[in-house]
Amino acid sequence: MPIVLSSPNVPLMSRTGEHLRYPCASLSALIRCEWAGSDPLMLAYHDDEWGVPAREDRTLFYFLHPEGGLAGADLTAVQPSRVAYPRAFAGFDPGAVASFTTADVERLLADASIVRNRAKITSAIENARAVLAIQAERGSFAAFLWSFVDGEPLQPARRSLSDLPPETPIARAISKDLGRRGMRFVGPTIVYALMQACGLVNDHQTTCFRWRELGGEQRARRTAPS
Repeated sequence: MPIVLSSPNVPLMSRTGEHLRYPCASLSALIRCEWAGSDPLMLAYHDDEWGVPAREDRTLFYFLHPEGGLAGADLTAVQPSRVAYPRAFAGFDPGAVASFTTADVERLLADASIVRNRAKITSAIENARAVLAIQAERGSFAAFLWSFVDGEPLQPARRSLSDLPPETPIARAISKDLGRRGMRFVGPTIVYALMQACGLVNDHQTTCFRWRELGGEQRARRTAPS
C-alpha cells in the first residue's frame, strides 16, 4: 500500500525504499529552495534526498524512468508510484529487468498501479539491457554517468528558481550517448532531472541550507578571488 501521510510520525519512503526522517519542527525555520514549499513529503524529499550524490546503478537506472523517478514536481501525487514502480520492475535491478519476458510485459500491462504504456514498459527493458552493456564496458553505469562531470558534483550556484534550466549541454551530451546505445525516453530534460536528483549537479539555491551541506559553500570559497 502507498504511504498516506496522516501525522508527523508516519514514515516517508525514499527513492530506494528506505524510510526518510520527517522534517521536525526544529527544522521549520531553515531556508530551503523555493520549490520545496511546505508539504511534508516535499520537505523530506528536498532535505534528505534531492541532490544527494548517488553512485549506485539501481538508483541511477530508476531515475531514468519517467513515471517511476522523475515526477517529483508533485511528490504528493507521485508517492504511490515511487512504491509501485520499484515493486513492478524488480527494484530496478538492471539485470533482472533486462531478463523480463513477453509474459512480464503482459503482467505490467495488467498492473493498475503503474502507467500501462507498452512503449514505456518495453523501453525500460531495452534500457536495462543497454545499462548491462555499459556496465560491461565501463565497470558500472554510475562510472559512465559520473564521467561526464569528472566524478564530482557540478556546483553552478543557482540563486533563484528561475535560474534552474530544463537541460544543459552536459545533459544533452549524456542523452545523445544513451540514445546512441539504444536507450529510449532519455531526452535531455529527463537526464537533467536525473542529474539534479542524484547529485551530479548541486542545483539547490545558494540561499538553501542544503546547498552548503552538499558542497556549494566550499566551491564558492575555492573560486573566490584571493
